[in-house]
Amino acid sequence: MKTLVVYFSYEGNCSFIAEQLKGALNADILQLHLVDDKKRTGLAKYVWGGRQVMIKETPALKPYTVAMEQYDLIILGTPVWAGSPTPAMHAFLEHTKATLRGKKIALFCCHAGGKGKVFDKLAASLGENTLVGTIDFINPTKQDKQAVIEKLNGWVKQIQGCHEHVPLL
Repeated sequence: MKTLVVYFSYEGNCSFIAEQLKGALNADILQLHLVDDKKRTGLAKYVWGGRQVMIKETPALKPYTVAMEQYDLIILGTPVWAGSPTPAMHAFLEHTKATLRGKKIALFCCHAGGKGKVFDKLAASLGENTLVGTIDFINPTKQDKQAVIEKLNGWVKQIQGCHEHVPLL
């Protein structure tokens, strides 16, 4: 099964998980980058990110090339901002909705203590695809790396051997 991991990472947590998935699944990887790549810190980071989520902004992404039709499994990863996927992930899904059909989809998120409705919101954006698994991580780069990798490896086995697929609406 040919696999693609698509993710956005602001502080490195989703990058860490994506790299582990790349190795475990021999997957291709696509990191999403914003055209406005200015790093905000402190309170400005929360105000900027929360505002984007609340007004449902779809920011411009730096160009990328990916042929979605060549992948059987697509894993999407996002930080949680205001209980939601990042605007960068929404922008990616908006740009690829015509080619992202009939795929097996797995979802992961990284957060600081609450995943909110991130998986429900992503599932609502995925249309004619099959959800094969979800997993969330609390600040994985600040946790025991071996424990995070073991949790991830268990999930990888689940999505590889998943026979009962949950169709997305």
